[in-house]
Amino acid sequence: MAVKTDIEIARAATKLPIMDIGKKLDIPAESLVPYGHDKAKVSEEFIKAQAGKKDGKLILVTAINPTPAGEGKTTTTVGLGDGLNAIGKKAMICIREASLGPCFGMKGGAAGGGYAQVIPMEDMNLHFTGDFHAITSAHNLLSAMIDNHIYWGNSLEIDSRRVVWRRVLDMNDRALRQITASLGGATNGFPRETGFDITVASEVMAILCLANDLEDLQKRLGDIIVAYKRDKVTPIYCRDIKADGAMTVLLKDAMQPNIVQTLENNPAFVHGGPFANIAHGCNSVIATKTALKLADYVVTEAGFGADLGAEKFLDIKCRKAGIAPSAVVLVATVRAMKMNGGVLKDDLNSENVDAVKNGCANLGRHIENLKLYGVPVVVAINHFTLDTDAEVAAVQQYVESQGSEAIVCKHWASGSEGTKDLANRVVEVIEQGNDNFAPIYPDEMPLFEKLETIATKIYRADAVVADQAVKDQLKAWEDAGFGHLPICVAKTQYSFSTDPNERGAPTGHTLPVREVRLSAGAGFIVAICGSIMTMPGLPRLPAAESICLNSEGEIEGLF
Repeated sequence: MAVKTDIEIARAATKLPIMDIGKKLDIPAESLVPYGHDKAKVSEEFIKAQAGKKDGKLILVTAINPTPAGEGKTTTTVGLGDGLNAIGKKAMICIREASLGPCFGMKGGAAGGGYAQVIPMEDMNLHFTGDFHAITSAHNLLSAMIDNHIYWGNSLEIDSRRVVWRRVLDMNDRALRQITASLGGATNGFPRETGFDITVASEVMAILCLANDLEDLQKRLGDIIVAYKRDKVTPIYCRDIKADGAMTVLLKDAMQPNIVQTLENNPAFVHGGPFANIAHGCNSVIATKTALKLADYVVTEAGFGADLGAEKFLDIKCRKAGIAPSAVVLVATVRAMKMNGGVLKDDLNSENVDAVKNGCANLGRHIENLKLYGVPVVVAINHFTLDTDAEVAAVQQYVESQGSEAIVCKHWASGSEGTKDLANRVVEVIEQGNDNFAPIYPDEMPLFEKLETIATKIYRADAVVADQAVKDQLKAWEDAGFGHLPICVAKTQYSFSTDPNERGAPTGHTLPVREVRLSAGAGFIVAICGSIMTMPGLPRLPAAESICLNSEGEIEGLF
């Protein structure tokens, strides 16, 4: 019997009307803004009315460094949420929205997989409720207004060579990384060099995901630094361009969290989507904080491996939002351990216990790192059909030697039945009350030292390598009052180092910082490291080649 694809499983699901999903969280129908029958936005008025309620417990799901073998972090997030509901707990999940770029590129969608999915899968992986389009429009409105201001006399005395606000597009398009704009004559403006980033790397995306409400959103938008004057030091802010009000109008609906459901009809918030390798990689603060008011347990995820997503979740999102996880679930697979142990992708189906043991160093490094934050860690082994008992036992024994425990999860094939053991254990760990969360560096630490702390403690780098110009820029920002901000490192997701081919738990490497960018509105400083690009390109064989409509008018090729 042929195994059903993710999209076939999702299409066959029995969905409840979204109003019924809202009822499970005591959200009245009048507080939901429906987008069709199976998705809706939760109104700002309802969210504000929950302010006085007690918070539930927050569970962070993260993972080892991603490999082509697959890890299943979102799948495990969904499976754990379903598992908690199956053992009688009031639980919901909070995940990010999918970007069109990787969906049509190499990574695929972001709705989970198998029998642990959020639906409607097709909508979630495509236009959904239009949030990303609104973010793209708001971002590019500011771009247009900057150029328009310069064209009509430039009363702010902007140095057109020092406009730092690039345009964005929610698509992988390497040809747009560096462009020359306004060619073709005086009526088109003043020619200058610029470029595009992907929408999920936009500071507007980060701001939407960190803002508490519309008032906070507009203030943060106004705080965006878009350019500098000819003296090289005086910043020009978004509010100087007078774009913050119109941008807020464009983002008004996008600020409201989206509610959908899992295959087992449990509630889920899907809202926001900054990349974790080039941004802070977490769903919105407003969705997470609202969920904590509505459920006893909230399961959320942070993008890519724990060295990126979890570090940023813990050092940026938790710090800014005033929240803290009660437990962390670290996802690993036997297949990924074998790849980290030197096995090629084509050979993963053969048992190789020695390779599993060799590859566990990557898992162990993540366990050590997460414990630095004072939060208990449980490992979830996302089970694949061809995993052998000996291979699974090797992972469990290794994790036990690291002072943690690993639980086999079969949610991909069995839904909540496959995660009840994990759900029960996570609840037990939380009820023990051993969490004592704290970020790994204080606000008052100098910016370069914050960067060195992440590099040495999390990546195990020997040093940070940066030109004097980078160090001088960080010092200038400190002098300008931005020294309290956290650092958001943009680097490859595939390794602790900046070399994507260096698997396992490398040491003896350095962290080369190419440039730093101030995201004054979002409230962090981005350090761009190695060869990472803020506008990805498509792979040789993009997923878009296989996405189409079948004879029934149904979408095929999404995964």
